[in-house]
Amino acid sequence: MIPLFCLNKTMSDLLYKNISNYVNLSQEDFNRFMKPFEYRKFKKKEVVLKEGDYCNFEGFVLNGCFKIYYLNENGFEQTLYFAVEGWWITDIDSLINNVPSILNIEALEESEVLMISKKDKEHLYETMPQIEKLFRIMNQKSSVALQRRILSLTGKTADKRYLEFLEKYPGLEQRLTQQQVAAYLGITHEFLSKIRKKIL
Repeated sequence: MIPLFCLNKTMSDLLYKNISNYVNLSQEDFNRFMKPFEYRKFKKKEVVLKEGDYCNFEGFVLNGCFKIYYLNENGFEQTLYFAVEGWWITDIDSLINNVPSILNIEALEESEVLMISKKDKEHLYETMPQIEKLFRIMNQKSSVALQRRILSLTGKTADKRYLEFLEKYPGLEQRLTQQQVAAYLGITHEFLSKIRKKIL
């Protein structure tokens, strides 16, 4: 259960606005939807999911920032995406297929998240059909975003990837280190410095 004293109206409004992009819920249905969520706080650098563990949750970011990444065969970090306010965090492969995760999810700032377990989410599917539609649409959009991410990494120059990053995450660069941005772009931080000087 969510400790109600931890949630203010802005937080609940953020979640309501997010899901309203996909389905229409009455206030009563929204309250039912929120009931199984758990409010969690994470400290900076705290690990939410570690490679090799099983992911059994989905989390909605109320406040803060997370990086979702894996280690490539050379041991270097490759960041798939950042999750900031209004984004969701999970390892969908591990969650759906019950396999060990190859991803890591780490808080880059002190963060607040609403988390729902796989079991509770499936219960919502059974009792609230519109919630199954909600997560189906969200998963479809995640698949599209991942495909575009792969195409960007394999088919675009680092300059274009950097410009796409600025467009996708407005204002986020000021909250990240240069190394973190470089890991997202798949380049060294030295090369990122050259790109920034050239563009800016």
